[in-house]
Amino acid sequence: MTALSQHQQPMKSILVIGLGISGYSVIRHLALQPVSLTVADTREIPPYLNSLREHYPGVKAITEWIPPGNLDDFDEIVISPGIDLPESVKVSNLVGDIELFARTVQAPVIGVTGSNGKSTVTMLVRDMLLAAGKTVAAGGNLGTPALDLLEEEKPDFYLLELSSFQLETVCNLNLAAAAILNISEDHLDRHATIQAYRDTKLRIFRNAEQAVINRDDHHLRQVSTGRAGNPIGFGLQSAAQDCEFGIREQNGTRILMHGEQPLIREDQLSIQGNSHVLNVLAGLALVHAAGIRLDDAVIRAAANFRGLPHRCQLVGEYRGIKWVNDSKATNPGAAKAAILSFNQPIILIVGGQGKGADFSDLGQVIRQKVRHVILIGEDADIIDAALSDSTQRSSAFSLEQAVEMAGKLAGTGEVVLFSPACASYDMFESYIHRGEAFSEIVSKRVKA
Repeated sequence: MTALSQHQQPMKSILVIGLGISGYSVIRHLALQPVSLTVADTREIPPYLNSLREHYPGVKAITEWIPPGNLDDFDEIVISPGIDLPESVKVSNLVGDIELFARTVQAPVIGVTGSNGKSTVTMLVRDMLLAAGKTVAAGGNLGTPALDLLEEEKPDFYLLELSSFQLETVCNLNLAAAAILNISEDHLDRHATIQAYRDTKLRIFRNAEQAVINRDDHHLRQVSTGRAGNPIGFGLQSAAQDCEFGIREQNGTRILMHGEQPLIREDQLSIQGNSHVLNVLAGLALVHAAGIRLDDAVIRAAANFRGLPHRCQLVGEYRGIKWVNDSKATNPGAAKAAILSFNQPIILIVGGQGKGADFSDLGQVIRQKVRHVILIGEDADIIDAALSDSTQRSSAFSLEQAVEMAGKLAGTGEVVLFSPACASYDMFESYIHRGEAFSEIVSKRVKA
């Protein structure tokens, strides 16, 4: 007889790569199971190292890179979404926290992905579900890690914002309804091509019962939605079918429609503009796809939704000039959408870490809609090269200087739009830190 009894199995050995908020949620989840846990993070002092040592002393922590050959020693590897293994590392047993969530969840799940607007639509859908009398646990790429949601009382719906990084390692996530809001160039430093990035996003439909898709997005035409079959479309044109969501104009006012059924006028929404209208249409389509009736309470929740911080957020209006914080615009598509939301002349502050994106489309929109561009950050020269010769531009060495320059350039009736089109890490800790800095600078230097 072997050292193990006939009824025992060898303890499963699991490696968790990354000890940030996602990795630590994985540790908490797996620590309740009979497994052998190791966590690896190349940072000398990862964010949750001290907490790990205090609460989970039995978990082995490695603060250096594990040789690729040693990865074969583990039965399963759980990788945090922000970590990209080198191409030379071939691992067949790789999963992420969303896949672990999928193995355990016991209530319907709604998933939201896209290049832009994920967080806004996720929170909008949450508000509409709550208005319908449903209990909701929301998280994922936004706020609470998905596995932490399982520690709460089981809700009527789980609602997950899902990034392309999370979807890379998802195979068995069953979704009651899933949406792709849009596709624009983002994270090409990781996905290499827009096609590869789009294909990763499409993984959200693999096991979805109902797909919701932006029919106006040319990257999403003629794509497979898996077993979900015919998707529910939404867009800024008239709804071509009864199941679709769209716009009808009547007496100069746009009306959000479900097929031939009017739902709400645009002027009844707390925020106007194409970007927000699309977000509301997507939210309505998702709630409908999840089997919720679009009654007065649900429609009222959509109308009252005021958006999220750092997303085309008006932070002040001084001397007839609007100052708008759109720090969440971390890719060119988001900045393009923000620019197109305004009819007034725009002074644009843009720049940061470009993540390998192509700024040519953004350059064309800037030429048509922006009066003056102020360039900041690490990849300012790359953005500058994408601008038309006729576009007036300046360069600033800091956000403070950019705000000062914008204040001198802008006139009554104009908008100063801070929509970086880039990641923030060259100058700030996060897009939130960047947005808060912009709002504070505007308050101190402009309002005074």
